[in-house]
Amino acid sequence: MNVIPAIDIKNGRCVRLEQGRMDRETVFGDDPAAMARQWQSQGATLIHIVDLDGAVSKEPRNRSAIAAILAAVDVPLQLGGGIRDMATIEGYLKLGVQRIVIGTEAIRNPALVREAGRSFPDRMVVGIDARSGLVAIEGWTETTETTAVDLARRFEDCGVAAINFTDIHRDGMQTGPNIDETGKLAQAVSIPVVASGGVATLDDIRNLLPLETVGVVGVITGRALYSGTLELKAALAVARGHKP
Repeated sequence: MNVIPAIDIKNGRCVRLEQGRMDRETVFGDDPAAMARQWQSQGATLIHIVDLDGAVSKEPRNRSAIAAILAAVDVPLQLGGGIRDMATIEGYLKLGVQRIVIGTEAIRNPALVREAGRSFPDRMVVGIDARSGLVAIEGWTETTETTAVDLARRFEDCGVAAINFTDIHRDGMQTGPNIDETGKLAQAVSIPVVASGGVATLDDIRNLLPLETVGVVGVITGRALYSGTLELKAALAVARGHKP
């Protein structure tokens, strides 16, 4: 299992939100590229980037910060936030982003996900963010009537690399990941699943490890790394089966 550090960008700065609320942010740094270098130095093999302004405005907003991160590190990046069409996908891939995360458009325009998945195999990720089991979109401001499992099943066999599954109630709250819902989703589809939301300590990483058998291949963590309750090197060691 991989442990993937997250860098959420708002107004060019590194922030973390509570439950996705733009009015409940904590700023952790003014230099996202420097933060990426820090995670690379601690052993990260993939970094998760979110353009928070893009997610709300429905178009990319922090391209210069993303380009700076790409120039600063050799670690592959996966990027989400405000990605709504093939032109944006192609632009970011040409810029050097390894994987593109599509969230809202997986509901609004599932044909885009399928087209992108077939055009760029193993480079598209479906971001499924759920509140009480139901998918939330538009920067988590709108909750749909679609369940996470039903949405995930729509993208079998079209080249999608992974599903990032976030429990919104736990995101940024450090209350532990939603083991049950993450496991149910992974069992329901053949696409690899990456857990997100709620990770606080090494025990949370350990609690996720049994889900490897049903297809959970990684976990994204942000606030725990920034606040110091989780150390990336130690988390990676535990995830790879070695006790630090």
